[in-house]
Amino acid sequence: MKLVRIAKDSFVFQLLKREKWLLHEVLNLYPKIPSNHLRISKSSKTPDQPSSQRLLEEALTEQRSENKTKLEALLSDPARWTENQTGFQLSLSAAEMEWLLQVLNDVRVGSWISLGSPEQQAQVLNEHTAPHLWAMEIAGAFQMCLLHALDKT
Repeated sequence: MKLVRIAKDSFVFQLLKREKWLLHEVLNLYPKIPSNHLRISKSSKTPDQPSSQRLLEEALTEQRSENKTKLEALLSDPARWTENQTGFQLSLSAAEMEWLLQVLNDVRVGSWISLGSPEQQAQVLNEHTAPHLWAMEIAGAFQMCLLHALDKT
């Protein structure tokens, strides 16, 4: 994925057909962070912690549902994806890029959690760890492309 131009409020990226497929595959993993991983507080001194935790989980469920709907719209919008000789051009606003960074981060961090939150890269690659390592690395690669583009503004 390569930034090809920046217009008024639009960033245009060139993706090879395989890169588009990879982006779709990694975004289809969203949400990846387990709901029970996010806690209202690490301290047990929070007043009415069970109720607060339940509210957090409800808000998270609602946000994830909205994000899934937005992802489906993004991935299926033919006006956003222009096919050309070398693949596809994808047009995103700065706000959409920020949102997409958050979604990709969920996939990346959720994959890291699935790997056991290792301090260093997983040493054992097998049928259990490979999909999580793949998702973590691919999500990170797309994040770097988006961050690099935002840095150009």
